[in-house]
Amino acid sequence: MDYWSVPKLVILSPEGVLSSGLKMYMVESKGGAIACMLLSLLLLGTWPALLTLLERRGRLPQHTYLDYTITNLLAAVIIALTFGQFGPSTPEMPDFLTQLSQDNWPSVLFAMAGGMVLSLGNLSTQYAWAFVGLSVTEVVSASITVVIGTTLNYYLDDKINKAEILFPGVGCFLIAVCLGSAVHSSNNADNKTKLDDYSNDCKDGVGTNGISSFKQTNFNTGGTNDLEDGGSSGKAKFGTAAFLIELENTRSIKVFGKGTFIGLAITFFAGICFSMFSPAFNLATNDQWHTLKDGVPHLTVYTAFFYFSSFCFVIAMVLNLTFLYYPILNAPKSSLKAYLNDWNGRGWALLAGLLCGFGNGLQFMGGQAAGYAAADAVQALPLVSTFWGVILFGEYRRSSRKTYTLLAGMLFMFTVAVAILMASSGHRK
Repeated sequence: MDYWSVPKLVILSPEGVLSSGLKMYMVESKGGAIACMLLSLLLLGTWPALLTLLERRGRLPQHTYLDYTITNLLAAVIIALTFGQFGPSTPEMPDFLTQLSQDNWPSVLFAMAGGMVLSLGNLSTQYAWAFVGLSVTEVVSASITVVIGTTLNYYLDDKINKAEILFPGVGCFLIAVCLGSAVHSSNNADNKTKLDDYSNDCKDGVGTNGISSFKQTNFNTGGTNDLEDGGSSGKAKFGTAAFLIELENTRSIKVFGKGTFIGLAITFFAGICFSMFSPAFNLATNDQWHTLKDGVPHLTVYTAFFYFSSFCFVIAMVLNLTFLYYPILNAPKSSLKAYLNDWNGRGWALLAGLLCGFGNGLQFMGGQAAGYAAADAVQALPLVSTFWGVILFGEYRRSSRKTYTLLAGMLFMFTVAVAILMASSGHRK
C-alpha cells in the first residue's frame, strides 16, 4: 500500500492504521511513485525561479542562499518527524528517532556525501543562472545529471528499470545537453548584436562600456516596480538592448564582459555534482555495498533525507558565510550583520528553500518505490524553469530565428527524454 491510501485506511480501520506503523507512509506502488515525481517536478522547477528573481533585483547571492538553506533543512525535519515518525517502531522498520541512535554510520556517511554534492551543485547554479540564464542552466545541468546519475542508479538498483527504454531516454538527455550549449552560444551572439547596434544608434554613443551612465534602479526597496514588469510604462521592453543594460545595472552578479566559457563551465560543474547526489542517497537507503553490520536495518528514506539535508545545510553555511567576506565572481562583499539586517526578498528565499526541500523529499520517496533511475525523471524541472524564465524574465525575447529553433529542439528532446524515463519505471521488490 502507499500513503495515498491513508484516508481510506483511517475510515475503514483505525486500529489497522495504528498497528501498520511507518509502512503506510512508504510509497510502494508505481502510481504513487509517479505522483510523487510529478509533484516533485513542479516544486523543483519553481524554486530556481525565485532565487533568480532575487539576484536580478540585486539581492546578494550569499544572503539569499543562507536563507534558502535554513528552510531547506526545515523541510527535511518536518518530513522526518511526520512521515518518518508516525506509528510504532519495529526492528525491521524503525522510526526516525530510533534510527538516530543505531550503528548505521556507513549509510549515514553516504547520505551526507549526497548532501554535500547537492549543496555544491545548487550553490554553483545560483551563479550559473546569471551567466547562462535560467533555462539553459537547468537543461544542461539536469541532462548531465541524468546521463551520469541515472546510469549509476540503474546498476545500483539491480537493473529494476527497463534498459531498452531507459537508455534511449538517457541518449535524448545527452542530445539536449548539446542543444542547450548551442542555445546559449546563439543567444549570446544575439545579445552582442543588440548591444553593438544600440551603441551605434545612440546619439551619445552609450554602449556596453557606458553602463554606469544609466540610472540604476534600486530593487531592494520592497516595491512592486521591477524588471519583471515586462516592459510596463517607463521600463525597457524584454529582449531589447536597453533592457539588458538595465538588468546589468540592477543585478548583483555582473555578467557583461565575461566569456561564454565561464557560465558553461559552472553549469557543467553543477551537473556533475547533481549526478552524484541521487546514487549516494540510493546507497544510503539500500546498502548495495553491504557496509552495515548484520542485523542493522537500512536507513529509511526519511532518516537518510534528514542526514542528507543536514550536511547540505552545513556545507552551505560554511561556504556562504565565507563568501560574505571573500566573495567570488566579483560579487559585492558583505558581512554577517548586513545579512541579518537584509529582509528585502527574504520571504521569497525562505519559500524557495521549502519548495526545494519538499521536492527532493518527494523525489526520494518515489525513487525508493520505482527505482532511483526512473525517479531521475524529475530532472524535467527545466521544463518548469524555462516557463518561468520566458514568462517572468523575458529570456530569449527578440532573439534570432536560429536561437528559437535551437531552443525548441532542446525542449522537445528534453520532453521526449522525460517521458521515456518515466516509462522505464520498475518496482522495487
